[in-house]
Amino acid sequence: MSEAMKLLQAKCGVTADGSFGPTTAKAIAAHFKLTPERGAHLLGQASHESGGFKLTRENLNYSADVMCKVWPSRFKTVEDAAPFARNPKALAESVYFGRMGNISKEMASLYIGRGFLQLTGYDNHKAFASDMNLPEVLTHPELLERELAFETALWFFEKNGLMSIADEGVNVDTILRITKRVNGGTHGLDHRTQETNKIFGWLKKA
Repeated sequence: MSEAMKLLQAKCGVTADGSFGPTTAKAIAAHFKLTPERGAHLLGQASHESGGFKLTRENLNYSADVMCKVWPSRFKTVEDAAPFARNPKALAESVYFGRMGNISKEMASLYIGRGFLQLTGYDNHKAFASDMNLPEVLTHPELLERELAFETALWFFEKNGLMSIADEGVNVDTILRITKRVNGGTHGLDHRTQETNKIFGWLKKA
Protein backbone atom coordinates (compact mmCIF):
# COMPACT_ATOMS: atom_id res chain seq x y z
CA MET A 1 0.00 0.00 0.00
CA SER A 2 1.04 3.58 -0.52
CA GLU A 3 2.11 6.06 2.10
CA ALA A 4 -1.07 7.92 1.22
CA MET A 5 -3.23 5.12 2.63
CA LYS A 6 -1.25 5.09 5.87
CA LEU A 7 -1.71 8.85 6.24
CA LEU A 8 -5.42 8.50 5.54
CA GLN A 9 -5.76 5.77 8.15
CA ALA A 10 -4.00 7.93 10.74
CA LYS A 11 -6.33 10.81 9.89
CA CYS A 12 -9.34 8.54 10.39
CA GLY A 13 -8.14 7.09 13.68
CA VAL A 14 -7.29 3.51 12.73
CA THR A 15 -4.03 1.58 12.69
CA ALA A 16 -1.85 3.03 9.94
CA ASP A 17 -0.61 -0.22 8.45
CA GLY A 18 -1.45 0.62 4.82
CA SER A 19 -3.92 -2.24 4.41
CA PHE A 20 -7.43 -1.60 3.12
CA GLY A 21 -10.28 -3.66 4.52
CA PRO A 22 -13.59 -3.33 6.36
CA THR A 23 -12.15 -1.48 9.37
CA THR A 24 -10.44 1.15 7.27
CA ALA A 25 -13.42 1.55 4.93
CA LYS A 26 -15.77 2.11 7.88
CA ALA A 27 -13.36 4.58 9.49
CA ILE A 28 -13.07 6.60 6.26
CA ALA A 29 -16.83 6.70 5.80
CA ALA A 30 -17.32 7.81 9.41
CA HIS A 31 -14.60 10.47 9.30
CA PHE A 32 -15.87 12.03 6.09
CA LYS A 33 -19.54 11.50 6.97
CA LEU A 34 -20.27 9.30 3.96
CA THR A 35 -23.36 7.11 3.77
CA PRO A 36 -22.74 3.45 2.86
CA GLU A 37 -23.87 4.21 -0.69
CA ARG A 38 -21.61 7.24 -1.13
CA GLY A 39 -18.69 5.53 0.57
CA ALA A 40 -19.01 2.39 -1.54
CA HIS A 41 -19.15 4.23 -4.85
CA LEU A 42 -16.34 6.63 -3.96
CA LEU A 43 -14.00 4.01 -2.50
CA GLY A 44 -14.81 1.47 -5.20
CA GLN A 45 -13.91 3.87 -7.99
CA ALA A 46 -10.85 5.18 -6.12
CA SER A 47 -9.63 1.64 -5.49
CA HIS A 48 -9.79 0.81 -9.18
CA GLU A 49 -8.24 4.07 -10.37
CA SER A 50 -5.33 3.83 -7.91
CA GLY A 51 -4.59 0.13 -8.33
CA GLY A 52 -5.84 -0.74 -4.87
CA PHE A 53 -4.81 2.58 -3.30
CA LYS A 54 -1.18 2.03 -4.30
CA LEU A 55 -0.76 4.55 -7.13
CA THR A 56 -1.18 8.25 -6.45
CA ARG A 57 0.99 9.76 -9.17
CA GLU A 58 0.48 9.54 -12.92
CA ASN A 59 2.96 7.22 -14.58
CA LEU A 60 4.27 8.81 -17.76
CA ASN A 61 7.25 6.50 -18.13
CA TYR A 62 5.93 4.94 -21.33
CA SER A 63 7.57 3.12 -24.19
CA ALA A 64 7.04 4.49 -27.69
CA ASP A 65 4.71 1.61 -28.55
CA VAL A 66 2.45 2.31 -25.57
CA MET A 67 2.33 6.04 -26.31
CA CYS A 68 0.99 5.28 -29.79
CA LYS A 69 -1.85 3.34 -28.18
CA VAL A 70 -2.63 5.88 -25.44
CA TRP A 71 -2.39 8.97 -27.68
CA PRO A 72 -2.96 7.68 -31.23
CA SER A 73 -3.89 11.10 -32.60
CA ARG A 74 -0.72 12.69 -31.22
CA PHE A 75 1.77 9.88 -31.86
CA LYS A 76 0.87 8.24 -35.15
CA THR A 77 4.09 6.26 -35.44
CA VAL A 78 6.72 4.84 -33.11
CA GLU A 79 9.15 7.32 -34.65
CA ASP A 80 6.90 10.22 -33.57
CA ALA A 81 6.83 8.92 -30.01
CA ALA A 82 10.50 7.93 -29.73
CA PRO A 83 11.80 11.32 -28.43
CA PHE A 84 9.45 11.08 -25.44
CA ALA A 85 9.92 7.40 -24.60
CA ARG A 86 10.91 6.81 -20.94
CA ASN A 87 11.05 10.59 -20.46
CA PRO A 88 8.09 11.55 -18.22
CA LYS A 89 8.90 15.27 -18.06
CA ALA A 90 9.20 15.65 -21.82
CA LEU A 91 6.04 13.60 -22.37
CA ALA A 92 4.03 15.70 -19.90
CA GLU A 93 5.22 18.86 -21.60
CA SER A 94 4.20 17.45 -24.97
CA VAL A 95 0.73 16.14 -24.12
CA TYR A 96 -0.40 18.63 -21.46
CA PHE A 97 1.07 21.97 -22.59
CA GLY A 98 -1.67 24.29 -23.83
CA ARG A 99 -4.40 22.21 -22.19
CA MET A 100 -6.27 22.28 -18.87
CA GLY A 101 -4.90 25.71 -18.00
CA ASN A 102 -1.24 24.78 -18.51
CA ILE A 103 0.12 27.88 -20.23
CA SER A 104 3.78 26.85 -19.96
CA LYS A 105 5.72 23.63 -20.32
CA GLU A 106 6.76 23.94 -16.69
CA MET A 107 3.11 23.94 -15.64
CA ALA A 108 2.41 20.96 -17.89
CA SER A 109 5.04 18.85 -16.14
CA LEU A 110 4.17 20.17 -12.65
CA TYR A 111 0.43 19.57 -12.72
CA ILE A 112 0.38 15.93 -13.78
CA GLY A 113 -2.22 13.51 -12.42
CA ARG A 114 -2.14 13.00 -8.65
CA GLY A 115 -4.42 11.47 -6.02
CA PHE A 116 -6.63 8.39 -5.68
CA LEU A 117 -8.79 9.90 -8.43
CA GLN A 118 -6.07 11.77 -10.23
CA LEU A 119 -6.44 15.50 -10.79
CA THR A 120 -4.59 16.63 -13.89
CA GLY A 121 -3.80 20.13 -15.14
CA TYR A 122 -3.57 23.55 -13.55
CA ASP A 123 -7.29 24.27 -13.85
CA ASN A 124 -8.25 21.21 -11.80
CA HIS A 125 -5.55 21.88 -9.22
CA LYS A 126 -6.71 25.50 -8.93
CA ALA A 127 -10.37 24.52 -8.57
CA PHE A 128 -9.50 21.91 -5.94
CA ALA A 129 -7.34 24.40 -4.02
CA SER A 130 -10.12 27.00 -4.08
CA ASP A 131 -13.01 24.68 -3.21
CA MET A 132 -11.12 22.94 -0.42
CA ASN A 133 -9.50 26.16 0.87
CA LEU A 134 -6.06 24.65 0.38
CA PRO A 135 -4.04 27.24 -1.60
CA GLU A 136 -0.79 25.43 -0.80
CA VAL A 137 -1.75 22.76 -3.33
CA LEU A 138 -0.79 25.10 -6.17
CA THR A 139 2.78 25.42 -4.94
CA HIS A 140 3.03 21.91 -3.54
CA PRO A 141 0.92 19.66 -5.77
CA GLU A 142 2.76 16.65 -4.36
CA LEU A 143 0.40 16.95 -1.36
CA LEU A 144 -2.21 15.27 -3.56
CA GLU A 145 0.00 12.18 -3.69
CA ARG A 146 0.12 11.84 0.08
CA GLU A 147 -1.87 13.78 2.68
CA LEU A 148 -4.67 14.76 0.30
CA ALA A 149 -4.91 11.71 -1.96
CA PHE A 150 -8.38 10.75 -0.73
CA GLU A 151 -9.61 14.32 -0.86
CA THR A 152 -9.04 14.33 -4.64
CA ALA A 153 -11.66 11.60 -4.97
CA LEU A 154 -14.01 13.31 -2.55
CA TRP A 155 -13.71 16.59 -4.43
CA PHE A 156 -14.19 14.93 -7.83
CA PHE A 157 -17.39 13.24 -6.69
CA GLU A 158 -18.79 16.43 -5.19
CA LYS A 159 -17.71 18.62 -8.12
CA ASN A 160 -19.23 16.35 -10.74
CA GLY A 161 -22.53 15.56 -9.08
CA LEU A 162 -21.67 11.93 -8.39
CA MET A 163 -22.89 11.99 -4.80
CA SER A 164 -26.47 12.42 -6.01
CA ILE A 165 -26.09 9.40 -8.29
CA ALA A 166 -24.64 7.41 -5.38
CA ASP A 167 -27.68 8.36 -3.31
CA GLU A 168 -29.82 6.38 -5.76
CA GLY A 169 -28.23 3.20 -4.43
CA VAL A 170 -25.59 0.65 -5.35
CA ASN A 171 -26.71 -1.19 -8.44
CA VAL A 172 -25.73 -1.93 -12.03
CA ASP A 173 -27.13 1.37 -13.32
CA THR A 174 -25.53 3.70 -10.78
CA ILE A 175 -22.14 1.99 -11.01
CA LEU A 176 -22.25 2.30 -14.81
CA ARG A 177 -23.21 5.97 -14.73
CA ILE A 178 -20.53 6.87 -12.21
CA THR A 179 -17.92 4.86 -14.10
CA LYS A 180 -18.67 6.81 -17.28
CA ARG A 181 -18.20 10.10 -15.40
CA VAL A 182 -14.93 8.98 -13.81
CA ASN A 183 -13.42 7.14 -16.76
CA GLY A 184 -15.07 8.77 -19.75
CA GLY A 185 -16.06 5.26 -20.82
CA THR A 186 -16.51 1.85 -19.25
CA HIS A 187 -12.92 0.67 -18.90
CA GLY A 188 -12.58 -1.66 -15.92
CA LEU A 189 -16.32 -1.76 -15.29
CA ASP A 190 -16.31 -5.34 -13.98
CA HIS A 191 -13.61 -4.59 -11.41
CA ARG A 192 -15.20 -1.29 -10.41
CA THR A 193 -18.48 -3.14 -9.87
CA GLN A 194 -16.78 -5.85 -7.81
CA GLU A 195 -15.00 -3.31 -5.60
CA THR A 196 -18.08 -1.13 -5.11
CA ASN A 197 -20.30 -4.05 -4.14
CA LYS A 198 -17.66 -5.49 -1.79
CA ILE A 199 -17.18 -2.20 0.02
CA PHE A 200 -20.93 -1.60 0.18
CA GLY A 201 -21.25 -4.93 1.95
CA TRP A 202 -18.69 -3.82 4.52
CA LEU A 203 -20.26 -0.43 5.11
CA LYS A 204 -23.80 -1.75 5.47
CA LYS A 205 -22.60 -3.71 8.49
CA ALA A 206 -21.12 -0.64 10.18
